[in-house]
Amino acid sequence: MESLNSVIQILKDRFDAQICEFCGDLSLMVAPGQLLDAVRTLRDEFGFDMLSSETASDYWPEVSPRFHVVYNFNSLKGRRRLSLRVPVDGANPVIPTIEPIFPNANWHEREIWDMFGIRFEGHSDMRRLLMPYDWEGHPLRKDYPLGYEEPQFSFNFDDIAKRKHRGGYEEA
Repeated sequence: MESLNSVIQILKDRFDAQICEFCGDLSLMVAPGQLLDAVRTLRDEFGFDMLSSETASDYWPEVSPRFHVVYNFNSLKGRRRLSLRVPVDGANPVIPTIEPIFPNANWHEREIWDMFGIRFEGHSDMRRLLMPYDWEGHPLRKDYPLGYEEPQFSFNFDDIAKRKHRGGYEEA
């Protein structure tokens, strides 16, 4: 079994990936066009048999790339883990789905679509997962407008309503 460093070096050379290090953890940055081949290689050649998580980061106000989609893979037998990062343009945030390779990517990618607005081309069911179907916008984008209103809960609705009618949130 190959060491994690040799796997990283092979992927770097084969897919022209960049090695990124943060707090001692290594990850690989691959281009969107290389994503599917890199993921298949991790699974088929190096035994990374589990997609443990998939998420995104928003680097707004940067536009190109605005987002990174982050994939965390585990090799259960080899006791290794590796992260792939894929930069995604903000003007047209679309990358290929990895659902055919790792079926559990289905809900991860739906959540990323719902929260960040990154579309996964070829996905079997690109619907909202967390927000109502008629919701407009993507709440985890850094440019998503904030409401600046105090949350209302049933236990304090009357108290909030009193303060709103007086025109402020000062102490009652």
